[in-house]
Amino acid sequence: MSAEVDQALQATLAEVIALSLIGKQFHWNIYGPGFRELHLQLDEFVDSWTNLADTVAERAAAIGFAPDGRPSAIEASDVEAVEPGPIATAAARSALCVRLERVSERVNVRLAKVGDLDLTSQDVLIEVTRELDKHLWMLRAEPQSSSG
Repeated sequence: MSAEVDQALQATLAEVIALSLIGKQFHWNIYGPGFRELHLQLDEFVDSWTNLADTVAERAAAIGFAPDGRPSAIEASDVEAVEPGPIATAAARSALCVRLERVSERVNVRLAKVGDLDLTSQDVLIEVTRELDKHLWMLRAEPQSSSG
């Protein structure tokens, strides 16, 4: 394949793993109105992101690129870190929406470039954006509490 396809898959892998780690961080530390619903929803999202990471990594391996899921690769991703400690459900929901939107935008740029080089890898990236956009929609559909 090409270095551009490898880089697109690696960047996407790192970002999806970063989202799953952030999702767990929020899952453990959220409080306030809507706690139970968001707590359970975060588990669903993390499971989905873990599955997406596996799909992306397996595609990379299938085309001869060694995917890198080590902590240093995840730290190098463009996903903004979150602060440690407790976080209100509304703040967690908002922070996650921002990150999902930014990751989805970056993956969309990558998939446009990859399409000319490898349609199967592009399909994997389309799957990633489809899931991220669905999660973003679900988070935005929940009514926001003014106290949070």
